[in-house]
Formats: sequence, C-alpha cells, structure tokens
Amino acid sequence: MLVAFNKPYGVLCQFTDRSTPPRRTLAGFGLPPDVYAAGRLDYDSEGLLLLTDDGAMAHRLTDPRHKQPKTYWVQVEGDPDDGQVAALRRGVTLNDGPTRPAKVQRIDTPALWPRDPPVRFRKTVPDAWLEVIISEGRNRQVRRMTAAVGLPTLRLVRVAVGGHRLDELPPGQWRVV
Repeated sequence: MLVAFNKPYGVLCQFTDRSTPPRRTLAGFGLPPDVYAAGRLDYDSEGLLLLTDDGAMAHRLTDPRHKQPKTYWVQVEGDPDDGQVAALRRGVTLNDGPTRPAKVQRIDTPALWPRDPPVRFRKTVPDAWLEVIISEGRNRQVRRMTAAVGLPTLRLVRVAVGGHRLDELPPGQWRVV
C-alpha cells in the first residue's frame, strides 16, 4: 500500500515523539495501520509525504541510486537574480560536499493553503517563489542550498516525489495511491 499525505507545517514524520512537550506527529491523522514514512519531510516543511507498508517500495522511493526527483515550491527571502538561480542549477557546495545540479525556475506565487502560523511578512523585504527539483535528499538540503546562494527559505512545500503529486490534497488529509 502507498499513501500520499499532505503533511502540515509543525508535524513530525514519525508516529511518536519523546520530547517535552511532545510535538505533533503522524499519529493524529487516522493513517492506515502499519504504514511508515518513505523518506522524511522536515518539521517546518509542508506537503507530500509518502507512507508505505512495503519495505521494497520504500527503498525504491528513497534510495539515492533510484534518483527519484523531488519537486518543491520554495518561498525565499529576496529577489533571486540570474546568478543565484544559475548557481542552484549547477549545484552548490554545502558543508557535506557539493550537491547535484538542480532544476530551478522562478514561479508565480502558487495557490496554496494558508500556513499556520503564517510566514512573517516584512514590508521592506521582498520575497519570491522558486520551483526546485532535486534528485538527492540530504538533511534540509533545499533550505541549505537556497541559503548558500543568499536566499533564505521562508516556506517549503514538497509537491511531488517521482510521479506522485500532491495535487488538490488538503493539509492533514491522505489518500491511497
């Protein structure tokens, strides 16, 4: 079984949390029994999380050798110039080594649900949206890549993993795919 879940902001990609106070987890969303996350999505990121009860499928979805593209809509602080976008496309060097090249393009503000809490608006600081497609999945990779080129991430929404898309699935909801 493969489940597509629209993970809200501020939810852990696991079913339990031992921190004090405990944070929200996947346990509160009525997901089918015996599924687990195939990959991760940061606590402060939103969007498509795939869950499965099939270990081989999880491996195909997450192992870097399979190069499943992951598509993100990223709101960044600043107005990206051609040099910054080109650097992301070439790949940037992070503290754990160079990234693979990414597919990056500016996009219009996407029609998304409101985030709770909302991204802080600053009248004097511009922001922009990028679509970033990567084929690896390091810890907080997209956030680190945009920061490396001077564009801190304000909001990060994963909209696709391989051929699986979020589409119109509302936050906190899931469907079997």
